[in-house]
Amino acid sequence: MSTPNDPKPDRGYIPLADHGLIGNLRTAALVSTDGSIESYCVPNFDSPSIFARILDDKKGGHFSITPTIPFTSKQNYIPNSNVNYLPRQAKSATTKPLLTWLIRRVEVIRGTMPLRMECAPAFDYARAPHTTEIVPDPSIPAIYKSSSPSSAPAHAKVRFSSPAAKLTLDLRFVAESLLENVDAPRVALHELDLRAQGHRGAGALAEFEMGEGQVVTWVLRIPPAEAEGGGPRGAEPTPEKASEMGVSFEQLVMGASDLRPPEDPFLTKQLLQRLLDATNQYWNAWIRQSTYEGAWKEAVHRSALALKLLIYEPTGAVVASPTFSLPEYIGGTRNWDYRASWIRDSSFTLYALIRLAYMEFILARLRTKNPDGSLSIMSVKNFPEEELTHLDGHKGSKPYGKPLVSDCKVSANVIANCKQPDLEVRNRHRHFTVRLRLADKRSLPCPRRLQWLAARDELYEEIMTKAWNPEGRFFAQSYEDLEILDSSLLIMPLVFFMPPSDPRFLSTLKQILHTPERGGLTSNGLVYRYDVKKTDDGVGGDEGTFCLCTLWCVEALARAGEYDKAMLSRAVGMFEDFLQYTNHVGLCTEEISVAGEACPRNAVQGFTHVTLISAAYNLSRMLQKVRGG
Repeated sequence: MSTPNDPKPDRGYIPLADHGLIGNLRTAALVSTDGSIESYCVPNFDSPSIFARILDDKKGGHFSITPTIPFTSKQNYIPNSNVNYLPRQAKSATTKPLLTWLIRRVEVIRGTMPLRMECAPAFDYARAPHTTEIVPDPSIPAIYKSSSPSSAPAHAKVRFSSPAAKLTLDLRFVAESLLENVDAPRVALHELDLRAQGHRGAGALAEFEMGEGQVVTWVLRIPPAEAEGGGPRGAEPTPEKASEMGVSFEQLVMGASDLRPPEDPFLTKQLLQRLLDATNQYWNAWIRQSTYEGAWKEAVHRSALALKLLIYEPTGAVVASPTFSLPEYIGGTRNWDYRASWIRDSSFTLYALIRLAYMEFILARLRTKNPDGSLSIMSVKNFPEEELTHLDGHKGSKPYGKPLVSDCKVSANVIANCKQPDLEVRNRHRHFTVRLRLADKRSLPCPRRLQWLAARDELYEEIMTKAWNPEGRFFAQSYEDLEILDSSLLIMPLVFFMPPSDPRFLSTLKQILHTPERGGLTSNGLVYRYDVKKTDDGVGGDEGTFCLCTLWCVEALARAGEYDKAMLSRAVGMFEDFLQYTNHVGLCTEEISVAGEACPRNAVQGFTHVTLISAAYNLSRMLQKVRGG
């Protein structure tokens, strides 16, 4: 995708689809096609943001590197990786700690280009003030320091400190040339005053010109607390010092000695290249473990890489989305924080991708369940819900204030409470149509096996009777609302509640495939969760079509296609049409508007990518089966 850009002081909001995602299995950042970090929380997914321009284009905070003349941009990943990057290296490959750095590398291939770098952090969701200092950078060895204008300290860095947010950041850079007869570019740092836009502290600015072969790499990090001190880490590396210590000069510079601690190495072009190579190798090695050989392999692998970015490695938890407070519809109120591990989403992810990694996290949550024995619908320990009313909201979309709750029951409570109504929506309890499957094939101990079987069979008969609308000939959203169609019921055959050839399911599927005007939920090959004009879910406002419901429909059609080839053909057409709605780097949002644009909510949603993998796998398998392959 090529995007024309005209650099202006007030460039407004960038469409949600015009962003890529980078991460390091601790946190993630959204990068716009015009070169701006629009959303970034450090050090973890659920930490307060330092950049949230996607929620407030004036004061949300950003880190942009853009030409100062009109330009056309393209954005893409290095193949089979998630690079551009937050650095990442395999644990087995090094004893070095994970560097929680955000690295941005700018290189000019030919010609010249005037550039402007702005780093304007807004601490604690743009609520906390901070101070800004331009100071000498002791982590740059003298041998690698580029020439700088006399107005700036000899190779400077910027320190942003926010005592209120209990966070300090520093911004450093390395300027270099890849050509022998070309000098490194000259870069000078200055303060950037954005207080008129609502910022609570100064940012940093650098305007510089780069030519062929020149490179500038910017590093934003949380510096080690002791990194500003003197001691041995202030010593300068020299070839003589390396010989004296019995190491190579490169090893000395890159931290393989006691001159600097491993969490605060000398910042050199060699280190930056090693981090880039290691990060690329990490993602390539991970995706090479895939055994998928079916159709649409590129889309499946991109979805797998996107899912991997949503894993919080220390626990194995999977966040539903790395974004927060984005509306389902521009101007709407349906905007919540999705940086939590939702049991529903994660169970599908577990099935598709990371069974072993997530199990320990689930077991830990079961050991700390609620006092009544229940498990919350999402894991939000020490993560209270609050409103950020001081932010404008994406394109003016303000949040809806009521907390999200659920009566989801687990463990022994399932038998006792499986017939109790759910609070799937906010306004009242209902008996939502649910499924139950016992995984006998896992051979797990089940001391109450007969009770589980009896409860399963009784619940099955109840659903078949009370959730069926005999006049409309479809399964309904709930026992209480038999006239309401809900596309979440498309997963009935996916979870083996009933076979895809069951006449009742096929009738439900066909009804969903009708347009809303004809009582269905499908518009232009995309599927709504339910019709918000016909049912009150306690939130209000409009919704777009749900990507995962569309993909559930694809998979349901594929499974039914074993018995009806026309349905299999429709599944192929619907899936290939859906792939056109992924963005320029293959990422999926949660919803798509009637105009075919990505709705803002959950700029990258794991559940959608899980379902894409499942749909592609089962559709490809069914095509092969029907064709006799």
